[in-house]
Amino acid sequence: MRVCEALLRNGIEDRIIVMPSATHTAQAAADALGCSIGEIAKSIIFRAGERAVLVITSGKNRVDDKKVAALTGLTLSKADADFVRAQTGFVIGGVAPLAHTFAPIVLMDQDLLTFEHVWPAAGHPNTMFQISPKHLAEITQAHVADIALIK
Repeated sequence: MRVCEALLRNGIEDRIIVMPSATHTAQAAADALGCSIGEIAKSIIFRAGERAVLVITSGKNRVDDKKVAALTGLTLSKADADFVRAQTGFVIGGVAPLAHTFAPIVLMDQDLLTFEHVWPAAGHPNTMFQISPKHLAEITQAHVADIALIK
């Protein structure tokens, strides 16, 4: 599994948790793990031409695409399932923040830094792994910023 290998290369022992069923939403993942929805690290893919922009965000937040566009200087559009699969190698609902087919531009929600640990997907809709948000930012080479939509 690419995610497991990427975690090991980055000094993280295999911490992949396999859920009994798919957790396609942040709330479903939080319920299954017994953590807050904010601790779920969602991987959202935007399209910038033929390049992917990965935004790792707290499960409690929605991404402000205008903030992401301003931070990257790129024109963004919504990524469809085929683009996500081609760029990342993962299906929507299981996109891991690392081990992508093609290296994306990566931004990370600063709100994730308020947690001791976060839970990103591990490449499949029913797999997750635990990591400190600081380490997640390091291994994904993410630019940490305010990307949340203000309600």
